[in-house]
Amino acid sequence: QVQLVESGGGLVQAGGSLRLSCAASGRSLSSYNMAWFRQAPGKEREFVAAVKWSGSSTDYRDSVKERFTISRDNNKNTVYLHMNSLKFEDTGVYYCAAERGAYGLSYVPTAYDYWGQGTQVTVSS
Repeated sequence: QVQLVESGGGLVQAGGSLRLSCAASGRSLSSYNMAWFRQAPGKEREFVAAVKWSGSSTDYRDSVKERFTISRDNNKNTVYLHMNSLKFEDTGVYYCAAERGAYGLSYVPTAYDYWGQGTQVTVSS
């Protein structure tokens, strides 16, 4: 079992920055692909960014490219999401997710095996 705990959310003005962290316990994340998803009120959970277990590959949804960066530190068993130039439409609950045993990155929630409880990000316009 892997337990994931997100932190770093909060209220920020448009144009500002936040860094989300996802700390894992129970098992090493070194063999898991990791991702961030988000969910706005009344909307479905959507893919934001993912990083391969080795850190060798990353991918992002188009609307956050050039603004968000996903990274991981396997020694600290932690994944990060650096968010710059935040927009009102980035508002939502951000979830960290872990996928075991995958060859390539996955973009749908059902592919992921473990989830954190989420952290709220609110961007004021």
